[in-house]
Amino acid sequence: MPTFDDITPVLDRLAIEVPSWAYGNSGTRFKVFSTPGTPRNPEEKIADAAKVHELTGLAPTVALHIPWDKVDDYAALKRYANDHGVDLGTINSNTFQDDVYKLGSLTHIDPAVRRKAIDHHLECIEIMNATGSRDLKIWLADGTNYPGQGDIRTRQDLMHEALQEIYAQLADDQRMVLEYKFFEPAFYHTDVPDWGTSYAHVAALGDKAFVCLDTGHHAPGTNIEFIVAQLLRLGKLGSFDFNSRFYADDDLIVGAADPFQLFRIMVEVVRGGGLDEGSGVALMLDQCHNIEDKVPGQIRSVLNVQEMTARALLLDREALTQAQQAGDVLTANAIYMDAFYTDVRPLLAEYREKRGLPADPMAAYAESGYQAKIAAERVGGQQAGWGA
Repeated sequence: MPTFDDITPVLDRLAIEVPSWAYGNSGTRFKVFSTPGTPRNPEEKIADAAKVHELTGLAPTVALHIPWDKVDDYAALKRYANDHGVDLGTINSNTFQDDVYKLGSLTHIDPAVRRKAIDHHLECIEIMNATGSRDLKIWLADGTNYPGQGDIRTRQDLMHEALQEIYAQLADDQRMVLEYKFFEPAFYHTDVPDWGTSYAHVAALGDKAFVCLDTGHHAPGTNIEFIVAQLLRLGKLGSFDFNSRFYADDDLIVGAADPFQLFRIMVEVVRGGGLDEGSGVALMLDQCHNIEDKVPGQIRSVLNVQEMTARALLLDREALTQAQQAGDVLTANAIYMDAFYTDVRPLLAEYREKRGLPADPMAAYAESGYQAKIAAERVGGQQAGWGA
């Protein structure tokens, strides 16, 4: 049975990328809420992300969203991030907010609209070249609301052609990750609605294309850990977008709705080698903090992932395998549940202190005065974020 000391080498390399947009204003489809201290530009988002990494040691990179994080000098933005102790990570494209994309982007029937969407992704690759980013993440809102609105097969063909052109511009050390979502904003059919469709496209593209799994993008009752296991088995799980939901794509703090699900997912990540040294599987948050403060919301999120990762690593796999092979159903389940119910919080607090980090990052943030500082300093101007 593994001990906490046994799993510390894996915990030492655990890294969870945080998204720049999590620090901006967000809300529901009815209202985008404004909060004191919300960043007004990409630099202030990076500064907030750096505070999360400073207190947790878990968030060394920041994902950017284009055009939300567009700047004139990306090399300078990278230097700014490095000066704050973090680096720039995944570049996320955006083809869902321009009016021209109302009926689709890479799947639009109009070649001019598809050209605009392709060119946007090529611009994102140029930004990757300037920032040193490895991954281009694509999520498409493309789909239809009514039967007959568009030809389903033609749209798949158009998307494949567009993705091929984008993929061809990736450097040898760069990757494309294709996200899926089964509904919203398209309600009759979505062009990339599930992991199978994403897998079909990335498998056709080549070795530098992978699936991105958002934990909130599934129908109720979906066994997400099965999808994780299958994609790892196939060598096509590129990245996670961690969040939590109660009904649909709620984008709440990861582990908030179902901590056991997060544990089960991490068990399969560990089982499939996703946390092995040199693994290409990227862990990232994709959350909106609508009613809570942004920075502590991100701190809580990365700590939740760390805690469930530690529990998953403590699973007695040797005993579990023996019970499974013996067909001992109840013992196998008991071993699994013992790992989930292990309270690793005191051990993680001690682990952090040994590494010069606060034992309780949430309390350390509350005591730091950072929230009051940014609320006082970031006054005036257009706050930058979703819906801004």
